[in-house]
Amino acid sequence: MLENITQRLSRVIKSIRGEARLSETNVAEALREVRVALLEADVALPVVRDFVAAVREKALGQEVVGSLTPGQALVGVVHRELTRLMGGENAALNLAVVPPAVILMAGLQGSGKTTTTAKLARLLIEQFRKKPLLVSCDVYRPAAIEQLKTLAAQVGADFFASAPGENPRSIALAALDYARKHYNDVLLVDTAGRLAIDEAMMREIAELHAALDPAETLFIVDSMQGQDAVNVAKAFNDALPLTGVVLTKLDGDARGGAALSVRSITGKPIKFAGVGEKIAGLEAFHPERMASRILGMGDVLSLVEEAHKSIDQDEAKKLAEKFKKGKGFDLEDFKQQIVQMRRMGGMSALIDKLPAQLAQAAQGAQADERQFRRVEGIINSMTRAERARPEILKASRKRRIAAGAGVQVQEVNRLLNQFEQMQKMMKQLQKGGLQKMMRSMRGGLPGMR
Repeated sequence: MLENITQRLSRVIKSIRGEARLSETNVAEALREVRVALLEADVALPVVRDFVAAVREKALGQEVVGSLTPGQALVGVVHRELTRLMGGENAALNLAVVPPAVILMAGLQGSGKTTTTAKLARLLIEQFRKKPLLVSCDVYRPAAIEQLKTLAAQVGADFFASAPGENPRSIALAALDYARKHYNDVLLVDTAGRLAIDEAMMREIAELHAALDPAETLFIVDSMQGQDAVNVAKAFNDALPLTGVVLTKLDGDARGGAALSVRSITGKPIKFAGVGEKIAGLEAFHPERMASRILGMGDVLSLVEEAHKSIDQDEAKKLAEKFKKGKGFDLEDFKQQIVQMRRMGGMSALIDKLPAQLAQAAQGAQADERQFRRVEGIINSMTRAERARPEILKASRKRRIAAGAGVQVQEVNRLLNQFEQMQKMMKQLQKGGLQKMMRSMRGGLPGMR
């Protein structure tokens, strides 16, 4: 969806460049492109129709002021309407209740409900300093309880044991009693899902809601479902008083489509977005930032926030000093940068938040997780002296390193050659040679070609 709208709007901007205002003719042409892009992204037809009508009303006759071109003015209107359509602003969790605050997780099987429960627990621990308790009321899927137990241990959250065959309502009430006695601030209840909506599932989750009186009832929906997400959202919204939506797999090809549809159909705010399978892959949903990403403007604010959470500040200061001096940057430092990047979700997660033009320029440097691990493995196979002084690496040492990392000697040579280029690049940066540095970056990251 991101690429579709960005490319189509770029063509429209070129076609109406130089005109004094947004007219009925050029707005109609632009909205035709936007409509097609939204439909291709599997946004629900009623949502597309309402959105296009709202943009047409706001854009017609709008004066183009200052340095804005008509195309830029139209993008501004589309951005504001996308933001409004997705809720306007971030909606935080409501935890201002007598503890424990109960959060009921609802959704179909396969939507990422259990994983999202653990991701949310991690976020509550790290950002809100809460003590969550996790419980699974999914007594139908044999692995569901064990999966949540494993994930709870992984994020450092308390877990209330349950067993297949038990009554879900009894499990939930026992977990609530346990949470009160053990001073848990939040109780996260993972409910059973089905492959499709059925009356028994809806009745069961309605009973759980009535028994627990949750502070939050979150609907978990797979962003890749497209049109199906709308029907599922409507069914859950009719059966339960939902308080918010969590979009999972937002890094998929249909990004944005479900966000526009579900928010519009349910009228409930999107509170979180899940990106990737990693336990840290849950972020607060900001409609304005998402609108910017859809329009190819990037999401630099989220990138900065992620960097602030993930990067070791002391290590960053030490590295900055080495950059400033133009010397001392070795392979150990380079390995630490790879570790920091992986904490932030890897190169693809960083590129995803960059403005479209910068993202395209950075695509050549994109690498998958296996490539990062390969480079890290090569560096780990070196001694401290070899990492500090790569120039001492001769044929016999390279063979030993390659064998230790499970790669060919050519991979070691490629890493060393490109690391040497990086050192030269840093020296150019120190001397102010930014243009030369940018040219040398085209070779990509060491070991990432």
